[in-house]
Formats: sequence, C-alpha cells, structure tokens
Amino acid sequence: MLNTAGRVIVSGVGKSGHVGRKISATLASTGTPSYFVHAGEASHGDLGMISGGDVCLMMSNSGETPELADEIAYCTRFGIPIIGMSSNPDSTLMRAATLRLTLPKMPEACPMGMAPTTSTTMMLALGDALAVALMKARGFEIAHYRDFHPGGKLGAQMSRVADLMHGRDALPLVEPDMPMPETLLVMSAKGFGIAAVVAEDGALMGIVTDGDLRRNMDALMQRSAGQIATKHPVTVTPDVLAARALAMMNERKISVLLVVDDAGHPEGVLHIHDLLRAGVA
Repeated sequence: MLNTAGRVIVSGVGKSGHVGRKISATLASTGTPSYFVHAGEASHGDLGMISGGDVCLMMSNSGETPELADEIAYCTRFGIPIIGMSSNPDSTLMRAATLRLTLPKMPEACPMGMAPTTSTTMMLALGDALAVALMKARGFEIAHYRDFHPGGKLGAQMSRVADLMHGRDALPLVEPDMPMPETLLVMSAKGFGIAAVVAEDGALMGIVTDGDLRRNMDALMQRSAGQIATKHPVTVTPDVLAARALAMMNERKISVLLVVDDAGHPEGVLHIHDLLRAGVA
C-alpha cells in the first residue's frame, strides 16, 4: 500500500462495504490515495475504476461473498495485487489474495450471533491501524493533514496565525519617543486598542495597551509611548497554530497578540475576534 504507484481500492458488500467506505476515506484523508468500489457495482462497469498500479483491499468476513468473484478474477487477470481481509483463511478470497490479513474467529456480539458486529469492529480497527501505519511511514504531519481538511472545525483549528492575522499595513506602530496624544491617535485609527513600540531597526520594544493607559493616567499626556509601554510583550510567530494562539490569549486574559518574525520585527497583529470568526474556538 505504501509503495503502490496508483491507489488503494477498497471493496466489500453489506456491512463490510460500509466499513470499507470509512477505511478508504481515512486512507485518502491521511495521505494514501484511495477509492471505494462496491463489489456488486464492479461487475456492472465499475471494474474500470481499477487499473494497473492499484492495489485492492477486499473485505469479507466469510471470504465467500459472491459479488467479489468478478473483481477477484479481474485483478488476477491483470496482475493487480489483492489484499484479503477475512476470518476464513481457506476461503476463495484468501486463496486468491496476494497478501492475507486474517481476522480472529470470534462470535458476533448480537444475541443471534449473526448480525455483523464483532467482525466489522475488527475490520474497522485493522483498517485504522493500516492508515496509522501508513501515516507514520510517509512522515505524514499536521501540515499535510491540514491540506486535506480545510473545512469545518478541524480546518479552523489547524489554521496558522499567518492565515488569520492582519498584515503589516494594519500594524499600529509608534516610536518610543512619540508623545502620548499622537500615540492615542494611532491606537484609535488602527482599531486594535494597542500600539506597538518599535526601535529604529524595527524591532519590537514594547506594547501600549488600554491597561497601560489606565495605569498611567497621572500625567499621561505628558509622557511618551516608550515611557508607559509594557516591555517584553507576549508575541507569536506566523507559523504558530491558531488554536495555540487562542490558548495563549485565554491563559493571559488578553485579546490581541502581536505577530513577529524570528528577529522580533512585527509582521502583523491577531485579534481574538479573528479567531472566533474563523471558528477556532
């Protein structure tokens, strides 16, 4: 499955087919190209979905599912490897398989011992184990996972700060000797309730927040930004996960984070509302 040039084709019928669809979806979302082919539909044209370079994972607890016969014959004819998953090692499927994943023979959990319950649970667990093993073998990381999951809650939680932050044009930058009346104008114009105090080389020196204003009300207008700024403010880099940035905000009870590069130069600003709108929380 790791070395195949094509896709992992997963096939089954009935409850095995439902489990197979899930396994195929898990493989595809974790870096292993995969497609589900219903064994019954395969005999009516869907065999064309299977081609040289693919590998077929066929699932049947008994290994004698009639609908698999044409698919087995097709794969055998064209030299397409078959991975069989069954609890019957002597079945038609397992005898034809290139590789055999033999499930233990365990009674079904239903009171009649007939409804696929235990067997499908084992199939699902083995399929997930294959997906996890492939992820590790491929070096599949969170950045890759995010590429396949851009939507929904997962996509939001895997967003990076760089995806949600406001860029340099939005930065409320002031020099340390800027008088507070002018600093307040910058803070109001940019709308983040802060001002980033930067040195001549552009490196961040501190931050002026609403809290700093309240703590320095005495003669505030006679002071400069550098005199009241909080030194060494909390910052993040653009590659930090947005969920981590939100955790930092909650932990420190702040609503805005400055985004800096590795040299400490401001790159952007991130507001908690940006995270909430993106669905990170």
